[in-house]
Amino acid sequence: MAVLLLGTLDTKGVEYSYVRDLVTAAGQEVVLLDAGVMGGPAPGAGDQAPGAAGPGTGVAGPGTGVAGLAPDIGAAAVAEAGGASLDRLRSGGDRGAALRVMAAGAAKLVRELWERGRVSGVLALGGSGGSSIAAAAMAALPVGVPKLLVSTMASGDVTPYVGQRDVTLMYSVVDISGVNAISRPILGNAAAAIAAMAAAYDERRNEAPRGDRPLVAATMFGVTTPAVNAARARLEELGYEVLVFHATGSGGRAMEALVRDGYFAGVLDLTTTELADELVGGVLSAGPERLTAAGAAGVPQVVSLGAVDMVNFGPMETVPERFGRRRLLVHNPTVTLMRTTAEECAAIGREIGTKLRAATGPVALFVPRGGVSAVDVEGAPFHDPEADAACFAAVLESVAGGDVQVVESEDDINQPRFAVAAADRLHELIEKGVA
Repeated sequence: MAVLLLGTLDTKGVEYSYVRDLVTAAGQEVVLLDAGVMGGPAPGAGDQAPGAAGPGTGVAGPGTGVAGLAPDIGAAAVAEAGGASLDRLRSGGDRGAALRVMAAGAAKLVRELWERGRVSGVLALGGSGGSSIAAAAMAALPVGVPKLLVSTMASGDVTPYVGQRDVTLMYSVVDISGVNAISRPILGNAAAAIAAMAAAYDERRNEAPRGDRPLVAATMFGVTTPAVNAARARLEELGYEVLVFHATGSGGRAMEALVRDGYFAGVLDLTTTELADELVGGVLSAGPERLTAAGAAGVPQVVSLGAVDMVNFGPMETVPERFGRRRLLVHNPTVTLMRTTAEECAAIGREIGTKLRAATGPVALFVPRGGVSAVDVEGAPFHDPEADAACFAAVLESVAGGDVQVVESEDDINQPRFAVAAADRLHELIEKGVA
């Protein structure tokens, strides 16, 4: 087992030579992959498939590039895995297109290395281009495999680099351009961290990663917390391990990704609020693919309408001017909620119903007519029976005639009996699928 160092050796050879020696000194073997495309190491010994070179070769020889660094997997092999020749990428002069090819190739090769049991962790150093290649490669690895990216981009919007994977980001502070008084301790910390993470991963690699109990995904927001807590307790009584995802956009995307990866026996999607943000223009959208993974995979799911009464924005001053006359609620200093209208609620209901109708596996829809969130019940600031009724009518019309089971209740979503009933129904759907 080895640490994979993934980088653009045409521009970062000195830095990779430095961290390679540190990782090796920490007791880890190293596999060096060169994803550089615009210059640097010439095709040679490193330009071969992942299985052709043993870890830790790292010696000067044919293909040696910057700082006397010989990659175990060269840039030509990465380009070929991405569907193009390195010569063509270099002569084409289109850096963006070249980076996309190298990212695809790196992702393919890194996944192959991990599947062959050769990699216990990945470390990459990069600016915007190198970070984009590294992020694609790290996204190809399962959750739990150590992934550390030292990047100049780690202090801004990191969504493109983290995505739905457990990538650890370390801000480089200075540009990754030489080993100096600032970069030396940062790169040293990165090398020590990946060596330790890889060692820990080696120790637990053969353990059952998902435990002895089947996993269930659940979605929660602050205003649906009582419902999810009650449902989780019931599911744990029934023998499940429940993973709760905060429905903040990134949470929904992470859940959908893990569902696609086959982690879950069932999904308790009580809180579908991210669809409201997607349709109306809030800041917590999980994208148009939200509420599709379980249906496409045939995973049993119970779905409700939690927090579709609201769209999320940042502090009050960040709410778009066009919404200035809408019903707003300051949830906390950094979050402002906007009540969805009857028209918006109808659109949300139709969207949910359409996606449930498309599911290939068993699905039940739970409708809480008493309110869809803690602030939507009678006497609360977002109580709006007309808007709720529009949502309920639209979703019920959209699922009518299909295979979606419908359970209507006069309770609000946070009533324990509503939540427990949803948990029990999910258990029934899972049991039928197993039988």
